[in-house]
Amino acid sequence: MKSDAVKAVVTGGASGLGESVVREIVRRGGKAAILDISDEAEAIEHAASLFGGVNTAVNSAGISPAARTAGKKGPMDLALFERTVRVNLIGTFNVIRLAAAKMLANEPDGDGERGVIVNTASVAAFDGQIGQAAYAASKAGVVGLTLPVARDLSDSGIRCVTIAPGIFDTPMMASFSDEVRASLGASVPFPRRLGRPDEFAAMVMHVIENSMLNGETIRLDGALRMAPK
Repeated sequence: MKSDAVKAVVTGGASGLGESVVREIVRRGGKAAILDISDEAEAIEHAASLFGGVNTAVNSAGISPAARTAGKKGPMDLALFERTVRVNLIGTFNVIRLAAAKMLANEPDGDGERGVIVNTASVAAFDGQIGQAAYAASKAGVVGLTLPVARDLSDSGIRCVTIAPGIFDTPMMASFSDEVRASLGASVPFPRRLGRPDEFAAMVMHVIENSMLNGETIRLDGALRMAPK
């Protein structure tokens, strides 16, 4: 899909990686609607009416609470685990199913493509650290649904790809000291620094523009493999 033809909905698009995606889509001539805390069905419907359809969905909203499975204060709060899975995994799938239903009405392009869905997982899906059982499980679920969703939607010309970023310089990182940020950056084999949001946005745009990318999870992490803590 050409970047100037993009009509996107972006969850979590008001800040961090999602904001960088919105800015890049618009910079390249496309249209993007930011979905925040709202009813996804109504928000996607509204975006479709404004843009004359939706052909791109980028899932970048999520939460990352930390808690050990069990400790001196007892077992992890099950409600915290459930909420993390509901926001990160069930929320992602809800947007996928609603956006895909809208994309079915699109006229296919020369490749027969009607739309593309880009999800955000995390390297925690593969290298979850201490205290990340809920977060890692939710992101592993996003990785796990990528191929079957791509297969489900293949006859309709809709692609599904997931990006698993490593440590990126987002507003969440701004709360850490310069020393901690430098240490985190130094843990990346190369480039030895935190990832930039614009690098994540560039990868999203490449996925959108490259029709052969489908059913795959792409690690965007500078060869980082997370230690236990």
